[in-house]
Amino acid sequence: MKRWKVQPWMVAAGLLVLVCLVCYPYYRSGRFATSGARIPDGAKEFCLDISHYNEGIVWDSLLVMVDGRGTTTKDLLHAKRIFPVTRVIIKATEGERMSDNRFEAHWEDAGSHPFARGAYHFFRSSKDPIKQAEHYIGHVRLRHSDLPPILDVETMHSGCTREELNRKVLLWLKTVEKHYGRTPIVYTSDSFARDILSSEITGHYPMWIARYNEQPPRFQPWTMWQFTDKAVLYGAPGYVDLSVIQ
Repeated sequence: MKRWKVQPWMVAAGLLVLVCLVCYPYYRSGRFATSGARIPDGAKEFCLDISHYNEGIVWDSLLVMVDGRGTTTKDLLHAKRIFPVTRVIIKATEGERMSDNRFEAHWEDAGSHPFARGAYHFFRSSKDPIKQAEHYIGHVRLRHSDLPPILDVETMHSGCTREELNRKVLLWLKTVEKHYGRTPIVYTSDSFARDILSSEITGHYPMWIARYNEQPPRFQPWTMWQFTDKAVLYGAPGYVDLSVIQ
């Protein structure tokens, strides 16, 4: 019987595949990235939003550094402009029962630094809006310097109508507004704001619009514009979501 012999190139190829499998998740998340998305022209004030996916933040080092091409960078030698992060928004809750497992730590850390901090709830259209509002209220205590409550609404469950969604969203907003005595902010996509949400929502509540594009949102007026999920910040590992403030 002919004996099969392992060739050196087979070992090398196997090691290469193993390295790729190990490194790919880090590459995709931007863990090794030193440059990221381009910032919009004229942008000077920035908001970072985070959840349990964002670990290892060095809170007293958060800076938006921009190179000569207008892209975010972590390389101090290539930074031509440097801006502070002025707002940090943290995921708090989702649906009726889910809470972000890093919210308390992120909330405390952000609160011990000179950011305006905010907490958001991810809205589930299939769940009771009052219970969702109570869930958020039970987890988030706002101080005077914090941002108003924030609702992230960007999906509709199968079978849900536009009218039903808007009715439920308004119930959440009004319940939370009554509790905190502050007008909530609504986060949504550019198209969702224009095509799904009612004018009773978009005309009354400050709008934080997500549009991953170098051109501003078509929806007007907006308070904040999340222009990318591929920014790199000094002091934050990997790619991050970044918004400009109007």
